[in-house]
Amino acid sequence: VQLQASGGGLVQPGGSLRLSCAASGFTLDDSGIGWVRQAPGKEREGVSCIDGSDGTTYYTNSVKGRFTISRDYAKNTVYLQMNSLKPEDTAVYYCAAGLCHAPLTDFDSWGQGTQVTVSS
Repeated sequence: VQLQASGGGLVQPGGSLRLSCAASGFTLDDSGIGWVRQAPGKEREGVSCIDGSDGTTYYTNSVKGRFTISRDYAKNTVYLQMNSLKPEDTAVYYCAAGLCHAPLTDFDSWGQGTQVTVSS
């Protein structure tokens, strides 16, 4: 199982970014894929998850209406579209594989992180 996260960067408040999580060694039907973020000095926070079996999506309250998780079977990739970004969204974002159970931080496999910085 391998997960490769990408797409982070520096963006102004109100801007958008799309993160990608390319999976290998398994298919997206086999496992949920989640996004977890960690800001400096703070605990990990579950952001979103998409269920492997039925595609049900989950979001933490602070990103509902702004972030959208989706998957592309052909590319075996999960995306996190992040709109209306705020400075408090600044963190390292990790993608991970496992079950989509609250608080969306307990996953079996983890990819490397990608830095998202929201600043003017």
